[in-house]
Amino acid sequence: MSVTSDILTAIEEAPTIILHRHQRPDLDALGSQLGLKSIIQAAFPQKSVWAVGEMPADFAWLGTMDTIADVQYQDALVIVLDTANTERIDDERYATGNQLIKIDHHPNDDAYGLPMWVLPKASSTSELIVDLVNDSHGVLKLNQTAAIALYAGIVGDTGRFLYPATSAHTFAVASELLETGIDAATVSRHDSELSRGIGQLMGDILNQLTIDPDGAASYVVSQKRLHELNVSTEAVHELVSTPGRLADVIAWQIFVETPAGDYRVHLRSKGPVINELAKQHRGGGHELASGATAANLDEVKEMIHQLVTIVHEWRQAQ
Repeated sequence: MSVTSDILTAIEEAPTIILHRHQRPDLDALGSQLGLKSIIQAAFPQKSVWAVGEMPADFAWLGTMDTIADVQYQDALVIVLDTANTERIDDERYATGNQLIKIDHHPNDDAYGLPMWVLPKASSTSELIVDLVNDSHGVLKLNQTAAIALYAGIVGDTGRFLYPATSAHTFAVASELLETGIDAATVSRHDSELSRGIGQLMGDILNQLTIDPDGAASYVVSQKRLHELNVSTEAVHELVSTPGRLADVIAWQIFVETPAGDYRVHLRSKGPVINELAKQHRGGGHELASGATAANLDEVKEMIHQLVTIVHEWRQAQ
């Protein structure tokens, strides 16, 4: 049997299914979670299907999260989506269910769950959910509610189909989702709209970004500036790709100070591998898109220096 067959069997047999994803979710985490929830509910209306975790206000247009009691995990199948390692799973109760499944497209550095379906070459976990539907031989079917969430997830994780992981299969999956009758323009508008504060912060980044001669770039966002602009720590994720629009930027880091005083780090690259750097600082992810945490400004400076070295060595090897 294939991995998708094993997952489908687990879904068919479980009376309760609880869907988790990573903390500080992006569109793919939420899209795959809410999309799969809608698909399972439509196929098995007698089952209890829950999607748990915090819902960022900026993504509320996608749907809502469920609040459930601990007792719901008894005899439950738990599916964790788009989450490379267990320490990043939103809601620690994921480990209290009857069975745990992992569906993800990040490098499989933390092999948890059985069965476990991890395809790092996939554009997104939302793409994998469509593949799961297609492998179900009609047991699972797409609907418009699911298609909107999954299409949003793909758009988000491919940078509107611009990132290297975008493949011919990605476009085929996106086309299948559009065939359900969803409005792609509405999804794209939600994805591209910026609040005034985020727009001002984008200007800050473009005007004040530090770029070394080899193209290693960095920017630090303070809590003071976030308060001035009325922007949440989570909302800065909308601007992660901004430095890459500059032609002379090869790889970059955006450091966002949290209320606790440490720094959430967004790393992106046009060529040099940066996920090993992320792993050294309590993070991880894809070779060209990762996240990490810096405890203080000293660690921020250390990461800036490390990225400069990585980009320089990459330049020398070209």
